[in-house]
Amino acid sequence: MNTKPTIAILGGTGDLGSGLAKCWLAAGYKVILGSRSAEKARSAAETMTGDVAGDGNSAAARAADIVVVAVPFASHDATLNEVKDVVQGKIVVDAAVPLVPPKVSVVQLPSAGSAAQIAQQLLGPGVRVVSAFHNVGATKLHQGSRADCDVLVFGDDKAARDVVIGLANEVASAGIDGGVLANSAAAEALTSVLIGINRRYKVPGAGIRITGLSATPGT
Repeated sequence: MNTKPTIAILGGTGDLGSGLAKCWLAAGYKVILGSRSAEKARSAAETMTGDVAGDGNSAAARAADIVVVAVPFASHDATLNEVKDVVQGKIVVDAAVPLVPPKVSVVQLPSAGSAAQIAQQLLGPGVRVVSAFHNVGATKLHQGSRADCDVLVFGDDKAARDVVIGLANEVASAGIDGGVLANSAAAEALTSVLIGINRRYKVPGAGIRITGLSATPGT
């Protein structure tokens, strides 16, 4: 019997969402791809191996224990409002990055501070919002092994942060506790910096590594 949480990935048909899905499926998680189009999500699920299904965003979020939001920033608020009622009491992992085309390599954070803080405001105190997976190149996730980079994880609820750090350990070198949700602004801004680095150095997915850490935070 699988005791691992079921993960819904809203935006699961996109590059980042599908890459995360493949990694978690390989690690033995049940994954539900969410999309505005249930048919599109089901079609995407049929191309993957493992305990995977596809459905509309609301149905996917309702059926999951943990909900990951991996949609473009332009769809961020609408997606959260669509699932707000069905994610109460759950962990919602916000991976959205506030990129503003066409200058996506220029940091342009929202007035609220970060996408993650917007998510917490929209969803309310009944949802434990955790922010993660901003700086993992989707190309790395589709290579069939853990991405050679670290994942910064932020949230006001430490227990929820720890859960998501565990999920990050399945897809990358390490999940790193970055502290409270407000600190997500640093990782969200860093995405634009990394996009610029990708272009200047002609690499598919620059990432970050945190050096000098002990095995356990605080030790």
